[in-house]
Amino acid sequence: MLTKSSFSPAWWLKNPHCQTIAAKFFRRGQTINTTNETLELPDGDFVDLAWTEKVNPSCSRPIVAVLHGLEGSKNSHYAKGMLSAIKAQGWIGVLMHFRGCSGRPNRMAKSYHSGQICDVDYFSQYLADNYPTAKKAIIGFSLGGNVLTKYLAEQQQNIYQAAGIICAPLDLSSCCDRINQGFSRVYQKYLVDMLRASTIEKINADLLNNIDRNHLDKVRTIREFDQMITAPLNGFRDANHYYQQASGRDVLQQITTPCLIIHASDDPFLCHENTTAIGVLPEQLTFEVSAKGGHVGFISGKNPLKPQFWLEQRIPEFLTRYL
Repeated sequence: MLTKSSFSPAWWLKNPHCQTIAAKFFRRGQTINTTNETLELPDGDFVDLAWTEKVNPSCSRPIVAVLHGLEGSKNSHYAKGMLSAIKAQGWIGVLMHFRGCSGRPNRMAKSYHSGQICDVDYFSQYLADNYPTAKKAIIGFSLGGNVLTKYLAEQQQNIYQAAGIICAPLDLSSCCDRINQGFSRVYQKYLVDMLRASTIEKINADLLNNIDRNHLDKVRTIREFDQMITAPLNGFRDANHYYQQASGRDVLQQITTPCLIIHASDDPFLCHENTTAIGVLPEQLTFEVSAKGGHVGFISGKNPLKPQFWLEQRIPEFLTRYL
């Protein structure tokens, strides 16, 4: 069941594109100090972790994990904001970079995608083994939110007391169509340019030897990139097969962890109709929909000089019940 969100946009920032872009603008000068750690993976690759502070194995304070969006990192505006909010609660935050997103390329041709949960699973077990006395929660933004949806659905006996899923592309195919329309193509170009650059970096490192550079240079949409790179690299027949297998919307009913899902109907990255076509949800899932908010924006407040970041209030408020 969908519920109405309590979010009310700033009167001076109601346009979805303004919400989306301003969130990054207002956070551009923010920094957060992190303690970095490399987590070696079973297949010989690695992911880099960014902690808000160094943690003792006997720590009993709550640990909140964060998963970033497509081509994001600890430096993404939403990640900096949420890690700061986690720290302000007296909790410990740890962001898991997806493979190749921490500022250095991963060791293998295989990277990450919207449905890849093996690294989150291994990271979660690492937290359980090394910090057994700490309660734990997890938050996923955008692509990371869809990954988290798949993880929670497939690993029902997980380590987390609660979870938050924010602006997730729960129906990947329709979201690719949505971001290929109107002004949203600006976001698409930004993302495709980054995806292409990271792929070229791997080609230059001899990790991808069967990619046609001329073809790659002609890729203009996320669907084209997924068709050429993401799908074949990860064992899918094509982009449509990848979208069908990796989308989180149809497995929401399998989640047993208390979870808050946040979505804005004006999100310029997501198809509202398909994202919310979910039917009846279990009682432990709260799916909040606001009319405004953009993509990972949700800026409120009366004073343009002092914007308020509603997500950094709402998510900790929800997690507090369980931590």
